[in-house]
Amino acid sequence: MADRWDLLQKNIVRCDRCPRLRDHCARVAAEKRAAYRDWDYWGGPVSNFGDPDARLLIVGLAPGAHGANRTGRMFTGDRSGDFLYDALHQVGFANQATCIDREDGLTLNDVVITAAAHCAPPGNKPTREELQACFGHLVETVRQMPRLRGLLALGGIAFNVCLKLFEAEGWAELRPKPKFAHGTIYEWKNSPFLIGSYHPSQQNTFTGRLTMPMLVKVFQQARIRL
Repeated sequence: MADRWDLLQKNIVRCDRCPRLRDHCARVAAEKRAAYRDWDYWGGPVSNFGDPDARLLIVGLAPGAHGANRTGRMFTGDRSGDFLYDALHQVGFANQATCIDREDGLTLNDVVITAAAHCAPPGNKPTREELQACFGHLVETVRQMPRLRGLLALGGIAFNVCLKLFEAEGWAELRPKPKFAHGTIYEWKNSPFLIGSYHPSQQNTFTGRLTMPMLVKVFQQARIRL
């Protein structure tokens, strides 16, 4: 199982299905942001983060241009990641609240973090075709998590991708179609549960649309269902 998981991560990193996204990742890595001019950017697809024996899968949107696209680890190196890992740490899903780079000692407990798109998209907006091209990585991810009990989607796009996954895997009858809202919890018999949450983007956290207590509560709801 570990070999298959490692192979999946390697396949994600070398994926070249979306030339627009690969070009964007490379361009950002070459131009850099002034604050990170001394960094050697990752500049490509970012693999999953966590142990496949985890019971919870968190699905984000995509790597940040100067966050995960710089550090090479999901939600690492930007304000969204700072907010996310702080909340995960408070609930016991992470061993620390800080996330600086891949060598900072951060580990996850019972959680894997993935994304609807594994490459940083221009304007944080992958196209429908790019999401479809990346969908196979998500399918393979859940198939290699034998103890999976639930998914938590960060944002509406990730939520809809998760619904597509539930249909593709035959996990649940989605009629009527579940609607995205922060804190919504959908549970089915003999199927993983699905929780929706606002994405911890600066647009949401700086405006107060998503507060730390709100995100912590969502993770607490996930934990009690594992």
